Amino acid sequence: MHTWHWHTWKELPYLTCSLLEPWKHGFFTQHFWPRSPEELTSVLQPTAQAYRVKQVHGNRVLTASEIKADQAPLPLEADESSMSAADGLLTDQANQAVWSCTADCTPILIGDRQTGQVAAVHAGWRGTAAKILPLAIARFQNQGSDLTNLRIALGPAIAGEVYQVSAAVAAEVGASVLAQTKDPDSILQMLRQLPHSPILPDDYPGHVRLDVRRVNTLQLEGIGIAPSQIAIAPHCTYQDPKNFFSYRRDNQKQVQWSGIVSRS
Repeated sequence: MHTWHWHTWKELPYLTCSLLEPWKHGFFTQHFWPRSPEELTSVLQPTAQAYRVKQVHGNRVLTASEIKADQAPLPLEADESSMSAADGLLTDQANQAVWSCTADCTPILIGDRQTGQVAAVHAGWRGTAAKILPLAIARFQNQGSDLTNLRIALGPAIAGEVYQVSAAVAAEVGASVLAQTKDPDSILQMLRQLPHSPILPDDYPGHVRLDVRRVNTLQLEGIGIAPSQIAIAPHCTYQDPKNFFSYRRDNQKQVQWSGIVSRS
Protein backbone atom coordinates (compact mmCIF):
# COMPACT_ATOMS: atom_id res chain seq x y z
CA MET A 1 0.00 0.00 0.00
CA HIS A 2 1.38 3.37 -1.00
CA THR A 3 1.31 6.05 1.68
CA TRP A 4 0.58 9.74 1.44
CA HIS A 5 2.39 12.15 3.72
CA TRP A 6 1.64 15.67 4.89
CA HIS A 7 4.53 18.15 4.88
CA THR A 8 4.69 21.83 5.67
CA TRP A 9 6.51 24.76 4.16
CA LYS A 10 6.33 27.92 6.27
CA GLU A 11 3.49 26.17 8.14
CA LEU A 12 1.54 25.62 4.90
CA PRO A 13 0.53 21.98 4.22
CA TYR A 14 1.14 19.94 1.09
CA LEU A 15 1.08 16.24 0.20
CA THR A 16 3.62 13.80 -1.17
CA CYS A 17 3.24 10.15 -2.17
CA SER A 18 5.65 7.35 -1.23
CA LEU A 19 5.40 6.02 -4.77
CA LEU A 20 7.15 9.16 -6.01
CA GLU A 21 9.88 9.28 -3.36
CA PRO A 22 12.73 9.36 -5.93
CA TRP A 23 11.53 12.79 -7.12
CA LYS A 24 10.96 16.15 -5.53
CA HIS A 25 7.21 16.63 -5.82
CA GLY A 26 4.15 18.00 -4.12
CA PHE A 27 0.37 18.14 -4.31
CA PHE A 28 -0.11 21.61 -2.88
CA THR A 29 -3.19 22.73 -0.94
CA GLN A 30 -5.29 25.86 -1.27
CA HIS A 31 -3.18 27.46 1.45
CA PHE A 32 -0.50 28.18 -1.15
CA TRP A 33 -2.89 30.29 -3.23
CA PRO A 34 -2.16 32.46 -5.16
CA ARG A 35 1.52 31.48 -5.44
CA SER A 36 2.62 30.66 -8.99
CA PRO A 37 4.30 27.44 -10.15
CA GLU A 38 7.55 29.39 -10.39
CA GLU A 39 7.32 30.24 -6.69
CA LEU A 40 6.27 26.70 -5.75
CA THR A 41 9.20 25.22 -7.66
CA SER A 42 11.49 26.90 -5.14
CA VAL A 43 9.79 24.83 -2.43
CA LEU A 44 10.69 21.60 -4.22
CA GLN A 45 13.96 22.37 -6.01
CA PRO A 46 15.15 26.00 -6.12
CA THR A 47 17.47 25.41 -9.09
CA ALA A 48 14.80 23.80 -11.30
CA GLN A 49 13.15 25.55 -14.24
CA ALA A 50 9.36 25.69 -14.03
CA TYR A 51 7.13 24.78 -16.97
CA ARG A 52 3.36 25.04 -17.30
CA VAL A 53 0.71 25.23 -19.98
CA LYS A 54 -2.71 26.74 -20.53
CA GLN A 55 -5.06 23.92 -19.60
CA VAL A 56 -8.06 23.44 -21.89
CA HIS A 57 -9.67 20.14 -20.77
CA GLY A 58 -8.27 18.30 -23.80
CA ASN A 59 -5.81 15.49 -24.36
CA ARG A 60 -2.79 17.25 -25.80
CA VAL A 61 0.52 16.35 -24.14
CA LEU A 62 3.64 18.44 -24.78
CA THR A 63 7.28 18.09 -23.78
CA ALA A 64 9.20 20.86 -22.09
CA SER A 65 11.22 21.42 -25.26
CA GLU A 66 7.99 22.02 -27.16
CA ILE A 67 7.00 25.01 -25.05
CA LYS A 68 8.81 28.05 -23.80
CA ALA A 69 9.65 28.11 -20.11
CA ASP A 70 8.22 31.06 -18.24
CA GLN A 71 11.11 33.43 -17.63
CA ALA A 72 9.56 35.10 -14.60
CA PRO A 73 6.73 34.38 -12.16
CA LEU A 74 3.34 35.15 -13.66
CA PRO A 75 0.26 35.86 -11.52
CA LEU A 76 -2.61 33.46 -12.11
CA GLU A 77 -4.77 36.26 -13.44
CA ALA A 78 -2.16 37.13 -16.10
CA ASP A 79 -2.99 36.75 -19.77
CA GLU A 80 -2.37 33.11 -20.71
CA SER A 81 -2.66 33.71 -24.44
CA SER A 82 1.09 33.32 -24.91
CA MET A 83 1.13 29.90 -23.23
CA SER A 84 0.86 26.63 -25.14
CA ALA A 85 -2.55 24.96 -24.84
CA ALA A 86 -2.31 21.44 -23.41
CA ASP A 87 -3.26 19.33 -20.40
CA GLY A 88 -0.15 17.22 -20.05
CA LEU A 89 3.47 18.26 -19.75
CA LEU A 90 6.46 15.91 -19.95
CA THR A 91 10.10 16.73 -19.17
CA ASP A 92 12.96 15.83 -21.47
CA GLN A 93 15.92 16.96 -19.36
CA ALA A 94 16.99 16.84 -15.73
CA ASN A 95 15.96 19.55 -13.24
CA GLN A 96 12.76 20.56 -14.99
CA ALA A 97 9.63 21.15 -12.90
CA VAL A 98 6.27 20.52 -14.57
CA TRP A 99 2.97 21.64 -13.12
CA SER A 100 -0.77 20.99 -13.28
CA CYS A 101 -3.55 23.00 -11.62
CA THR A 102 -6.88 21.56 -10.49
CA ALA A 103 -9.95 22.32 -8.41
CA ASP A 104 -11.87 18.98 -8.62
CA CYS A 105 -10.21 17.46 -11.69
CA THR A 106 -7.45 14.94 -11.08
CA PRO A 107 -3.82 16.08 -10.87
CA ILE A 108 -1.58 13.21 -11.98
CA LEU A 109 2.18 13.11 -11.46
CA ILE A 110 4.23 10.46 -13.25
CA GLY A 111 7.87 9.45 -12.94
CA ASP A 112 10.14 7.02 -14.77
CA ARG A 113 12.49 5.31 -12.30
CA GLN A 114 14.98 4.49 -15.05
CA THR A 115 15.23 7.75 -17.02
CA GLY A 116 14.32 10.15 -14.21
CA GLN A 117 11.87 11.99 -16.46
CA VAL A 118 8.47 13.08 -15.15
CA ALA A 119 5.10 14.43 -16.25
CA ALA A 120 2.21 16.41 -14.82
CA VAL A 121 -1.27 15.75 -16.20
CA HIS A 122 -4.64 17.47 -15.71
CA ALA A 123 -7.48 14.96 -16.11
CA GLY A 124 -11.04 16.16 -15.75
CA TRP A 125 -13.91 14.12 -17.13
CA ARG A 126 -13.37 15.50 -20.63
CA GLY A 127 -9.67 14.77 -20.66
CA THR A 128 -10.30 11.34 -19.19
CA ALA A 129 -12.87 10.59 -21.89
CA ALA A 130 -10.24 11.64 -24.45
CA LYS A 131 -7.65 9.33 -22.83
CA ILE A 132 -5.12 11.97 -21.90
CA LEU A 133 -3.38 9.65 -19.42
CA PRO A 134 -2.68 6.82 -21.91
CA LEU A 135 -1.49 9.48 -24.36
CA ALA A 136 0.91 10.83 -21.74
CA ILE A 137 2.19 7.29 -21.15
CA ALA A 138 2.70 6.90 -24.91
CA ARG A 139 4.87 10.02 -24.93
CA PHE A 140 7.02 8.45 -22.20
CA GLN A 141 7.39 5.38 -24.38
CA ASN A 142 8.36 7.58 -27.33
CA GLN A 143 11.19 8.88 -25.15
CA GLY A 144 12.37 5.35 -24.43
CA SER A 145 10.47 4.54 -21.24
CA ASP A 146 9.48 1.02 -20.32
CA LEU A 147 6.02 0.69 -18.80
CA THR A 148 7.35 -1.26 -15.82
CA ASN A 149 9.49 1.70 -14.73
CA LEU A 150 6.62 4.19 -14.50
CA ARG A 151 5.15 5.32 -11.19
CA ILE A 152 1.84 7.19 -11.27
CA ALA A 153 0.16 9.14 -8.46
CA LEU A 154 -3.38 10.48 -8.78
CA GLY A 155 -3.77 13.37 -6.39
CA PRO A 156 -6.67 14.94 -4.50
CA ALA A 157 -9.80 15.27 -6.66
CA ILE A 158 -13.55 15.11 -6.31
CA ALA A 159 -14.53 11.63 -5.13
CA GLY A 160 -16.98 9.46 -7.00
CA GLU A 161 -19.33 9.28 -4.04
CA VAL A 162 -20.13 13.01 -4.41
CA TYR A 163 -19.52 13.67 -8.11
CA GLN A 164 -22.95 13.78 -9.75
CA VAL A 165 -22.97 13.78 -13.57
CA SER A 166 -25.49 13.01 -16.27
CA ALA A 167 -25.72 9.43 -17.48
CA ALA A 168 -24.57 10.70 -20.89
CA VAL A 169 -21.37 12.15 -19.43
CA ALA A 170 -20.69 8.98 -17.45
CA ALA A 171 -21.14 6.89 -20.60
CA GLU A 172 -18.81 9.15 -22.59
CA VAL A 173 -16.11 8.76 -19.94
CA GLY A 174 -16.78 5.03 -19.57
CA ALA A 175 -16.44 4.47 -23.30
CA SER A 176 -12.72 5.16 -22.86
CA VAL A 177 -12.31 1.75 -21.24
CA LEU A 178 -15.01 -0.18 -23.13
CA ALA A 179 -14.19 -0.21 -26.81
CA GLN A 180 -16.59 -3.06 -27.59
CA THR A 181 -19.75 -0.93 -27.49
CA LYS A 182 -20.87 2.64 -28.13
CA ASP A 183 -24.36 2.31 -26.69
CA PRO A 184 -24.57 4.51 -23.56
CA ASP A 185 -26.91 2.20 -21.65
CA SER A 186 -24.71 -0.81 -22.41
CA ILE A 187 -21.61 1.10 -21.32
CA LEU A 188 -23.14 2.01 -17.97
CA GLN A 189 -24.39 -1.53 -17.42
CA MET A 190 -20.96 -2.97 -18.14
CA LEU A 191 -19.24 -0.44 -15.90
CA ARG A 192 -21.55 -1.33 -13.03
CA GLN A 193 -20.44 -4.96 -13.31
CA LEU A 194 -16.76 -4.13 -12.91
CA PRO A 195 -14.97 -4.70 -9.58
CA HIS A 196 -14.82 -1.39 -7.71
CA SER A 197 -17.16 0.09 -10.30
CA PRO A 198 -16.59 3.76 -11.19
CA ILE A 199 -20.37 4.17 -11.46
CA LEU A 200 -22.32 4.80 -8.26
CA PRO A 201 -26.07 5.33 -7.89
CA ASP A 202 -27.66 8.75 -7.67
CA ASP A 203 -31.22 9.62 -6.66
CA TYR A 204 -31.69 12.26 -9.35
CA PRO A 205 -33.25 10.82 -12.55
CA GLY A 206 -30.87 10.47 -15.46
CA HIS A 207 -27.80 10.96 -13.29
CA VAL A 208 -25.14 8.84 -11.61
CA ARG A 209 -22.09 9.41 -9.44
CA LEU A 210 -18.81 9.03 -11.36
CA ASP A 211 -15.39 8.09 -9.98
CA VAL A 212 -13.07 9.69 -12.55
CA ARG A 213 -9.90 8.52 -10.81
CA ARG A 214 -11.13 4.93 -11.02
CA VAL A 215 -11.66 5.30 -14.77
CA ASN A 216 -8.11 6.62 -15.12
CA THR A 217 -6.88 3.60 -13.20
CA LEU A 218 -8.80 1.27 -15.51
CA GLN A 219 -7.24 3.01 -18.52
CA LEU A 220 -3.77 2.45 -17.06
CA GLU A 221 -4.41 -1.19 -16.31
CA GLY A 222 -5.76 -1.60 -19.84
CA ILE A 223 -2.42 -0.57 -21.34
CA GLY A 224 -0.39 -2.83 -19.06
CA ILE A 225 0.32 -0.75 -15.95
CA ALA A 226 0.25 -2.89 -12.79
CA PRO A 227 -1.88 -1.75 -9.82
CA SER A 228 1.31 -1.62 -7.72
CA GLN A 229 2.54 1.19 -9.99
CA ILE A 230 -0.49 3.39 -9.20
CA ALA A 231 -1.41 5.37 -6.10
CA ILE A 232 -4.65 7.28 -5.48
CA ALA A 233 -4.81 10.01 -2.87
CA PRO A 234 -7.38 9.36 -0.11
CA HIS A 235 -8.51 12.98 -0.30
CA CYS A 236 -11.60 14.56 -1.87
CA THR A 237 -11.43 18.20 -2.85
CA TYR A 238 -15.20 18.63 -2.52
CA GLN A 239 -15.38 17.18 0.99
CA ASP A 240 -12.30 18.89 2.43
CA PRO A 241 -12.86 22.68 2.30
CA LYS A 242 -10.10 23.16 4.88
CA ASN A 243 -7.38 22.08 2.45
CA PHE A 244 -8.72 22.15 -1.10
CA PHE A 245 -10.55 24.40 -3.49
CA SER A 246 -13.52 22.75 -5.20
CA TYR A 247 -15.16 24.31 -8.22
CA ARG A 248 -18.21 22.06 -7.78
CA ARG A 249 -18.57 23.19 -4.17
CA ASP A 250 -17.74 26.91 -4.41
CA ASN A 251 -18.01 27.82 -8.12
CA GLN A 252 -14.87 29.92 -7.77
CA LYS A 253 -11.96 29.95 -10.22
CA GLN A 254 -9.31 29.10 -7.67
CA VAL A 255 -6.89 26.22 -8.01
CA GLN A 256 -4.23 24.22 -6.24
CA TRP A 257 -1.02 23.25 -8.02
CA SER A 258 0.72 19.88 -8.25
CA GLY A 259 4.28 19.59 -9.50
CA ILE A 260 7.24 17.26 -9.87
CA VAL A 261 10.92 17.75 -10.76
CA SER A 262 12.85 15.51 -13.18
CA ARG A 263 16.17 14.03 -12.13
CA SER A 264 19.20 12.66 -13.95
